[in-house]
Amino acid sequence: MAGLVTTFGAGAMTNSIGEIRDADFLFVIGSNTSEAHPIIAMEMKRAVRRGATLVVADPRAIWMTTIAAKHLQLRPGTDVWLLNALAHVIVTEGLMDQRFIDEHTDGFDAVARTLAAYPPEEAERVTGVPAEDIRWVARRYARTERAGIYYTLGITEHSHGTDNVYCLSNLVLMTGHLGTPSAGMNPLRGQNNVQGANDAGASPVFFPGYQRVDDDEVRRKYEHAWGTSLPSEPGLNLNVMMKRVGRQIRGLFVMGEDIVISEPNVLRLEQALNENEFLIVQDAFATTTMQFADVVLPAAVFAEKEGVFTNSERRVQRVRKAVEPPGHARPDWRILIDLARTCGADWRYAEPADIYDELARHAPRFAGIAHARIDQEVHDGMTGIQWPCGDASDPGTKFLHEGGILRGKGLFQPVEYRPSQELPDETYGLVLSTGRTLYHYNAATQTRRERGLVAKQPEAFVEIHPRDAQRRGVSDGDLVEIQTRRGSIRTRAILSRQVRLGCIWTPLHFAEARANVLTNDVGDPITDTAEYKVCAAEVIRVAEGSETELFPGSYYRA
Repeated sequence: MAGLVTTFGAGAMTNSIGEIRDADFLFVIGSNTSEAHPIIAMEMKRAVRRGATLVVADPRAIWMTTIAAKHLQLRPGTDVWLLNALAHVIVTEGLMDQRFIDEHTDGFDAVARTLAAYPPEEAERVTGVPAEDIRWVARRYARTERAGIYYTLGITEHSHGTDNVYCLSNLVLMTGHLGTPSAGMNPLRGQNNVQGANDAGASPVFFPGYQRVDDDEVRRKYEHAWGTSLPSEPGLNLNVMMKRVGRQIRGLFVMGEDIVISEPNVLRLEQALNENEFLIVQDAFATTTMQFADVVLPAAVFAEKEGVFTNSERRVQRVRKAVEPPGHARPDWRILIDLARTCGADWRYAEPADIYDELARHAPRFAGIAHARIDQEVHDGMTGIQWPCGDASDPGTKFLHEGGILRGKGLFQPVEYRPSQELPDETYGLVLSTGRTLYHYNAATQTRRERGLVAKQPEAFVEIHPRDAQRRGVSDGDLVEIQTRRGSIRTRAILSRQVRLGCIWTPLHFAEARANVLTNDVGDPITDTAEYKVCAAEVIRVAEGSETELFPGSYYRA
């Protein structure tokens, strides 16, 4: 979000999911789309069947590479080199959209000067991607009108994640692939309402609607609307908060997140939670984090409450109650209102519609969206309305930046390559990356309670290249220990040429083999997003007879 707000003025997909099938060029980078976003992957498959060119840039040979025209199998953490080299080809060969650059952007000359130091031949040495492939992709992307970029956490979960986003934005701006159908730049959100959480202001930087908290005019507007004084400086982001738990932060309220599964360098966090004075956990299911809680507030799931979700394409959709919450569980909004009133705030919301309609009143991008309107209207055969939506007569916006970029002019950002913070050495000779699989989701709070999914993928694993495995005396199916500077876990080895030589990959879902015991919590300098995708690691074979130590039992199996 931070990179897109800076370069374009809006932190969301520029285009709609339905436009993917009509694209002529798809550049997928840092996204295992068929496993992490299978519905969007279906649209990509339709586009390829129709004749679109698909290019995948990923250190692993994922399923999407089987239908791709090119697989750019770069070394983990070298995205800036690859993307700058693509831009280098576009600039040196005169493939830019100069009219778009002149009319709609600022800062191109500075980027052009930076790109001179990133020729494809040198990029091949750093990234491992052949120079001829870089040139082929750059030319096809620049010359294709309906060319879209799609990315996820493989781009952002780095110590230089915002730089990666800037580089992608530069490609879009220099080719003019913005403000048109089936093009643009599209971050694929990890779950339905992640976009809605950002829209609503679940950020230390923004009020609802991406209005900065350090903007005096905006802050005065909300102080008047809410009848209270508000801070003038941004708050703490997630990674900083986790590092301060038990010290500056003595109390914590965790809502809908299993932080001792999902946060990096989690053994350090566990120690901090033991020193923490007070922890509230609000969730619909028992989680590992609840073991540290002083108070648990049982929450309703989506089918047990009213409200709105906003999906990856900025579509605000109604959620309707189907069944009653069990036991003492209640919708999150009711719990939060009671907490606020107990703390002395006179919150008087009678239903979710009151809450969302207040949000829309004060956030111009949502001004035309209200619960009542979403209930009544259908656009292009679909329910829900896509923001920006300025008033009740506005049908919403299918793709962003048509007729002009939201921030006024697109901002080019020159980016120099910075290596990842932790690279292999004599002690830890491999690069570890983590991610999701098709059958489980994030901390697996829900998915490992479903027998069919557990049957498909019952336990953790690590993918390791056969040559790396041979050097370590590891065979397929062996019990191994993955070690990093932060800790170790035990899991099963899968010998696979999907991963590059010198790299290993493990999923993050398994409480009994927590990948985030291993990961590095060093952050991006702008967003402080942790570097989940690159850290130095080693794999050691564990003697037979130690299998019983691997899975000591988990509440997920109960």
